[in-house]
Amino acid sequence: MLVTLSIRNLAVVEEVDVVFHPGFHVLSGETGAGKSIIIDALGLIAGGRSSADLIRYGCDKAEMEALFEMEPSHPVWSTLEQLGIHCEPEEHLVIRRELNTQGKSTSRINGQLVNLTMLREVGEKLINIHGQHEHQSLLRAESHLGLLDTYGSGIIGPVKAKYQERYSKFIAAEKELRALQESSQRAYQLLDMYRFQLEEIAAASLTRGEDELLGEERVKLSHSEKMMDSVSGAYELLSGQRGLEAISIALSQIEDISGYDSKRLQPIVEQLQSAFYQLEDVTFQLRDYRERIEFNPGRLEEVEQRLNLISGLRRKYGDSVELILNYYEQISHETDQLENKDERLEKLRTERDKLLVLVMESAEELSKVRKQCAEELAAQVESELKDLQMERTSLRVQIVPAEDPKGIEWNGRRIRFSRQGADNAEFLISPNPGEPLRPLGKIASGGELSRIMLAMKSIFARHDRIPVLIFDEVDTGVSGRAAQSIAEKLHRLSSTCQVFSITHLPQVACMADHQYLIEKHVYDGRTMTQVESLSEEGRVKELARMLGGVEITEKTLHHAQEMLNLAEAKKG
Repeated sequence: MLVTLSIRNLAVVEEVDVVFHPGFHVLSGETGAGKSIIIDALGLIAGGRSSADLIRYGCDKAEMEALFEMEPSHPVWSTLEQLGIHCEPEEHLVIRRELNTQGKSTSRINGQLVNLTMLREVGEKLINIHGQHEHQSLLRAESHLGLLDTYGSGIIGPVKAKYQERYSKFIAAEKELRALQESSQRAYQLLDMYRFQLEEIAAASLTRGEDELLGEERVKLSHSEKMMDSVSGAYELLSGQRGLEAISIALSQIEDISGYDSKRLQPIVEQLQSAFYQLEDVTFQLRDYRERIEFNPGRLEEVEQRLNLISGLRRKYGDSVELILNYYEQISHETDQLENKDERLEKLRTERDKLLVLVMESAEELSKVRKQCAEELAAQVESELKDLQMERTSLRVQIVPAEDPKGIEWNGRRIRFSRQGADNAEFLISPNPGEPLRPLGKIASGGELSRIMLAMKSIFARHDRIPVLIFDEVDTGVSGRAAQSIAEKLHRLSSTCQVFSITHLPQVACMADHQYLIEKHVYDGRTMTQVESLSEEGRVKELARMLGGVEITEKTLHHAQEMLNLAEAKKG
């Protein structure tokens, strides 16, 4: 459950710290007092969209922090683990979010930074906010299938996942087939071009790294005469009287006298010997190198022609022989595909048709379990509506094929298959006995929509284990006994989760276990919203205001006290 909520500098709220409890909570106050800001803060905590406009004027940032107490078995802990957020189930769960004036937000869960997607995934497991706009979703038949799938997630979910897996494969095959069909003319043009390119590259008989080796050979052949002169001159110098012969004589002379001063002359002898052997080795290498120098104008012309051929291919197909050969392999593969295009088309058609059969089978299975869940949902909603003064109401969830003239032929009809299946769902209602079932949006009043949505929320709450349910003026459009029945339903719902309701109806407020008064005050020329947890006496005064408006009389106070007493008896 939600234990505490702290808000700093959000809209007209400067600083608010509220402690909550198990059970049914009511937030009341004058219109415009800032009740919705509390709901907005919880929406932001749950990963809602932020805006710099929400920050209190003159402040750098807005801050919200919520502390939750959850049992170790709640699904939120496994969600946190999957997201890589380390938390101990025995600890409290703390979510903090900050908004800055640049429109950016920072979110933390138990001190660990998380992005908005992660925050939203966690928030969905903790808080469900139901506002007046959700009534309108009941009027849109296209939203009814989603509501049914949410209700029957345990049964529908696995079947739907199997269908979606097959549907994705079918769509991929259909897309590939269509692309191949549409590319026919372009394919023949490409095939002619590829064949020419393959012939041109193949005729060159290239080998990898050939261009680098030829470049090195061209340099040597181009300078062979100069290389011959230089190497020969160096060899003659080293092997002549000023080379090895001179060093040999010098070595002999030093060796003759080394015995007279061996300590100083022997190292010199050894250095001369080493120099002689190294120079002798260099001389032999120069001799061998000179013998291998090739002065061959014919070979140079061959190399130049070969490099010119490769240069022409490089301009067309790649910056090196390596890239040219890679391109050759690529277009060889593409050419093979194009030459076998008709065979590939037929194979794809066969594969697509097989996948379509599997999709249709899964769609039928999905429709079957949806119809089963639709009957169960309708029965449960009717049962809940009996508690909401709509005991004569009949409700059905109609499941029909999603017909579309441009759809796929299936069982004698043209059906639109989508990722959600091949069904349309619509809630039909008959508020009074003897009247036919008709679409919800055509005959349901605002008060009836409120009660139908509350009935569904009550059912869903037992399935999804969300600990905090928030109802933002869902009792709009009802009064009298209907309002009382909504209040009693909200209180019963609070036995399985923590329920919050913003309301202007005293019938709803008196059934709360805890009531909070939201008020606006002006201090030093600035408007501020405050939240006060009401005592028994405070609740009587607030109920009297809700009953009588500005004037609070002894009669309204007495009536308020009487309502509270009756509510306590009803709850007991």
